[in-house]
Amino acid sequence: MSHSTFTLRPSYDDDPELNGLVASLRGYLAGELADYEREHGVDRTTRLTRGLLEPVWRRSRELGFYGIHLPEEYGGRGLSHTRLAALKEEIAAGGRVLGHSVLGEMGGPLRAGDIFRHATERQIKEYLLPVARGERACCFSLTEADAGSDVRAMRTVAVRDGDGYRLTGRKVFSTAGPFADFAIVIARTDGAKDAYSAFFVDLDAPGCRVEDGATPMSGENIEADIVLDGCRVPAANLIGAEGEGMRIGLGRVTVNRLLHCPTLLGMARRALELSLVRAQTRIVHGAPLLKLQAIQHKLADMATEYYAARSMTYGAIAALDAGTRPRLEAFMCKLYVAEAAFRILDEAVQIHGKEGLVQGTEVEYLFRKVRMFRVLTGTSEIQRNAIAKGLSMYAEVLAAAPAGEAAGEGATSRG
Repeated sequence: MSHSTFTLRPSYDDDPELNGLVASLRGYLAGELADYEREHGVDRTTRLTRGLLEPVWRRSRELGFYGIHLPEEYGGRGLSHTRLAALKEEIAAGGRVLGHSVLGEMGGPLRAGDIFRHATERQIKEYLLPVARGERACCFSLTEADAGSDVRAMRTVAVRDGDGYRLTGRKVFSTAGPFADFAIVIARTDGAKDAYSAFFVDLDAPGCRVEDGATPMSGENIEADIVLDGCRVPAANLIGAEGEGMRIGLGRVTVNRLLHCPTLLGMARRALELSLVRAQTRIVHGAPLLKLQAIQHKLADMATEYYAARSMTYGAIAALDAGTRPRLEAFMCKLYVAEAAFRILDEAVQIHGKEGLVQGTEVEYLFRKVRMFRVLTGTSEIQRNAIAKGLSMYAEVLAAAPAGEAAGEGATSRG
């Protein structure tokens, strides 16, 4: 699939299936879903409820989007990562408040992630397939107040209790928690050093309560704290083997890190579109803003950064689909795309002037939302640490190479 040509409205003529999906998705976002949001008065500060979201889940599933990445046996189409990335970019560029519920990111099958691979048949039937059908919702509970980047500092503990476990602790930033049925909880296994286990925890179980989480700077009411006070979880709800929780919880980090990038690209693309319209229609001293060279240069830089970020993202995702594990490239993409998207939004606010500073306008919301991604899913500093660690391996190879061969074969071996 070619991504070499710059455009703000990508087409995929060399992939008719994806081209059809993108066209259908654009129609749904701009038409039916936009109408639904308008009819229900939905904006970005609306407190989302099951009653509001379930019709979107069901309709998105009828249209074939909800859980489209899943294998056919689970009701999906087994999309490649490249095709899924293209759809995620379109959703972010579409500007719909409920766009996150179309593919199943908000409590749906995309949130469940790789858990299908580790779950038992009973767990798949009872927990995961209902999520894929849009009948149940889940959240992922890993982060704690003092265990964010350093996840191993978590204090939530799972103590063996007969044929089950008792979980005690407090999880924060459980996205989709306010309307989820169950959480995938990672807890420290009591009595074992540096061992963690993963569990399906029903959020209506005794000893478990869901509290309003902190409101992120995006203003969305989508976070919850999951409070566990001796909550009993049957052994049948253990995901994988005891002690495998961290591996399960972080098992798809390379994939997930890469697949956050198309969402950022979509938001950056939307901001660039809004800025172009603003520059063309805003009249200052009798002429459009676009006539000013200062504005032209801002837009030129924004477009160039978007193109560079998009090219590296889809290059790394293509490598993933080809069967390689682009771990270093994933760190690079997350770092560069998050930082570039923020620079693009910063300039978009500048181009919009006073309007860019007003709460409730789209570009102001996008600025706040994009800013979060320099911290979420691994801070930019953590990405840089990982990149530097990867480069140190190349440095060792270069230092060990015979004189005159530093730029030769050994220097290009993959870490």
